[in-house]
Amino acid sequence: MNKPKDFDEYIASYPEDIQEILERLREAIKKAAPGAEEVISYGMPSYRQNGRLIYFAAHKSHIGLYPMATGIAAFRNRLSAYKWSKGTVQFPFDKPLPLGLITKIVKFRVKENLQKVKTKKK
Repeated sequence: MNKPKDFDEYIASYPEDIQEILERLREAIKKAAPGAEEVISYGMPSYRQNGRLIYFAAHKSHIGLYPMATGIAAFRNRLSAYKWSKGTVQFPFDKPLPLGLITKIVKFRVKENLQKVKTKKK
């Protein structure tokens, strides 16, 4: 796949069932971080708000969510049902997307980035 120019192009490049999952994820992130800017970074949908917030990508059998290492560390106990590593978690297509958990992770990252901005100003 060529690098998409925007979120709509990225999502449209997948089969309909995956598009639906990606749209639900997109909406959950937008609700959790209404001030975030949608950008394509490293060929993936990404959100920025006071710095890098979160990325996601569709893969062969899962959605990869990339909330930075701090986003994974803060929710490690709640991610135990999924495959995860230092900076990513995999949500398999054959299980419901945990939108409540994703919302909490995004809100955590929004607060974290805001705190970094406040700390820099001091």
